[in-house]
Amino acid sequence: MKRELIVLTIIGMFLMSTAGAYIYERSKIEGVGYRNHELAAGTAEGDSGQKVVRTVSGSGRFFERTEFELDGCRGIINYTQEVEFEYFPISYQTGTYDRKWQDRLCVSNYDAGAVVTEQYTQAEHLQKNTDVRTRTGSSDVTDDLACGMCTGTLVANFNSNVIGVAHIGWLSRDPKANEKGRHDEYGRSVEDLTGVFSIEKFIQLWGNDTCGTVSVDWLPCI
Repeated sequence: MKRELIVLTIIGMFLMSTAGAYIYERSKIEGVGYRNHELAAGTAEGDSGQKVVRTVSGSGRFFERTEFELDGCRGIINYTQEVEFEYFPISYQTGTYDRKWQDRLCVSNYDAGAVVTEQYTQAEHLQKNTDVRTRTGSSDVTDDLACGMCTGTLVANFNSNVIGVAHIGWLSRDPKANEKGRHDEYGRSVEDLTGVFSIEKFIQLWGNDTCGTVSVDWLPCI
């Protein structure tokens, strides 16, 4: 019986060490018509690890180039996209498709307590470049996301031109719950826009104040 327990323990440790998946997708889609697409992926189960959810739909002319990488073993998600959407109704023998473009992206890092959202709806025209990278603090990387004793990092770069409605926001909270079971909030930013505009945003969220060598005044002007 003792020997069987030892064997089961070894098997369990092996399964834990090999858990996770590696996913890579690169695509280029261009055409005229109706499009509907959804992406949902994560590096861990439940409220942990890194998550990405993206949905897009609309009718008219569209061009999109994307690159998506998920490494579950190291807790890494890299997502970049270049898109250009132009809205107009499309009619086929099967019916008429008349939907303005909507493009929603949400990336969460539970290790860092950080989340970013980029969302466009009712868009008659949308041209954008998006680059989001997120990972755990234990990832063995040497790029600009490496953060020493961080619990995790989330970095996003948004650049867009749009006719429609936009919603861009980020939230940073303590990954550990306080004595009341709540997560203390460090900061948030929510921006809603309607009309014709261009957006450039760079967002960098790190897990705690020991990350990297960045020094920020603790009481800055606002």
